[in-house]
Amino acid sequence: QVQLVESGGGLVQAGGSLRLSCAASGSIFSINAMGWYRQAPGKQRELVATITSGGSTNYADSVKGRFTISRDNAKNTVYLQMNSLTPEDTAVYYCKADGVALTWRPWTGHDYWGQGTQVTVSS
Repeated sequence: QVQLVESGGGLVQAGGSLRLSCAASGSIFSINAMGWYRQAPGKQRELVATITSGGSTNYADSVKGRFTISRDNAKNTVYLQMNSLTPEDTAVYYCKADGVALTWRPWTGHDYWGQGTQVTVSS
């Protein structure tokens, strides 16, 4: 019904930058919030940043001032600009769409996850 496809991950040196994209497709009527989460080896998945349909943002303390989340509502796409990357940012980054209402069922919303994209920062 709904697919989230991430792109933009890869290998970068410490201090470098990457830009992640996540496009949601399907019979989408609206999406409440979109966000990025990450999971490093041996650790739990954690929130990186979220953005509502109105543009309100929330960031993990560890990425404030370095990462910027943005969103194109018309394209159902969310972006994560990551600057000043450190090896501690190495993880699989997952996109999430919250409260997705479908065109044929607009009165209720569900959450969806992407498959994840690997980000590796070398020292």
